Amino acid sequence: MPYPVSDHYDGARFFNPEGARRRTGRFPMLRWVTRREGRAKWPDRVENRTFAPPPAEVAEGEAAVTFIGHASFLIRLPGLVLLTDPILSERCSPVGWAGPRRVRPPGLTLDAMPKPDAILLSHNHYDHCDIPTLAALHARFGRTPIFAPLGNRAFLTRKGLGPVTELDWWHHAELHGTRITLTPARHFAARTLRDRNTTLWGGFMLRHEAGQLYFAGDTGYTGYFRMIRERLGRPGLALLPIGAYEPRWFMGNVHMNPADAVRAFAELGAARAVGMHFGTFQLTDEAIDAPERDLAAAREAAGMPAARFTTLDVGETGLFRLDPG
Repeated sequence: MPYPVSDHYDGARFFNPEGARRRTGRFPMLRWVTRREGRAKWPDRVENRTFAPPPAEVAEGEAAVTFIGHASFLIRLPGLVLLTDPILSERCSPVGWAGPRRVRPPGLTLDAMPKPDAILLSHNHYDHCDIPTLAALHARFGRTPIFAPLGNRAFLTRKGLGPVTELDWWHHAELHGTRITLTPARHFAARTLRDRNTTLWGGFMLRHEAGQLYFAGDTGYTGYFRMIRERLGRPGLALLPIGAYEPRWFMGNVHMNPADAVRAFAELGAARAVGMHFGTFQLTDEAIDAPERDLAAAREAAGMPAARFTTLDVGETGLFRLDPG
C-alpha cells in the first residue's frame, strides 16, 4: 500500500461504490448489541451426521464440493484441490476465550483433508480468515499458495503463511491452468478498531477446463452480480451466503438474506447454487434453522425447483457439473 486510486479505493481505504442501501443511524453496532429482544436462542451443540469422505478424484467436467461449515468448502476439480475461507477453530474471534462459539464441529478434520493446491480468502474477518487454522494447514502441508484481496499479503506473510497473491477486483491469476478472478462484493474489512477497510474484500470466479465455479465470499446484495455474469460468464455452480442477515436494518448492507441470494443466483445465471454462511456460528439474530426455511420460501416464491439452489449438510459432499447448462 498505497494502491492506485480507483472506484473502490480512495488512496487510504477501500469502500463500496454503491454506497449504503439502508440507513443504520448513528452507532449502529452499539444500538444492536444493547438491544435485549429479537435474538433467537441457538442450541449449544449440534452433532454432525456421518458422510463418506470426499472423493480422491472426480470425472472430467465435475466438481466435488464438501461443506466444512460456515464459508469453508473443500473443492476438488480435475487436477486441482482448493479450500475456501477455512476455519476449524472453536471460536471466530481475536481471543480464544470470548466471541462467537462454534455449535457444529467442522465437517472435515485436518487429518481427513487432502493437501490443498491453494487457499482462497475472501476477506480478513475472523470467521473467514482464521489464523490458527491457516497455521495448522501450513504445519501439516507446508507452504500453500493463498489468493486474497488487496492489502492482505503483509499481514499473512508476517504470520509465516503463503506465498500470497493479492488481487484487485476483476484482476486474475493462474494456477495449474485455472484462472482465479477476484470479483466485487458488498462488504467491509476489519480485524481491529483501527484498520477498518484498509484491506479489500471480494469473491472468486474459477475458470477451469471443467467449467466455472463462483464463490461469493461474504456479501450483501449488489448490482455486481449481473456485471459478473456479463464480464466473466455464467458459472455452473455458485456458492452463495444465505445466513447472518437479521436484523435487516443493520445487516442488509453487508449480508444477503435467502431472498437476496435467490435474486443473486438468477442474475448470475448459474446452473446450480449451494448456500453457505449459516448454521455454524451465531453471528446475528435469526434462528439456526431460519436460513434454510427462508431459502425454501424464497425458492417457492421465485418458482425455482429445490434442486437448483440447495444446501449441503456439514460434512456432506455434492458432485456438480460445471457447465452452465
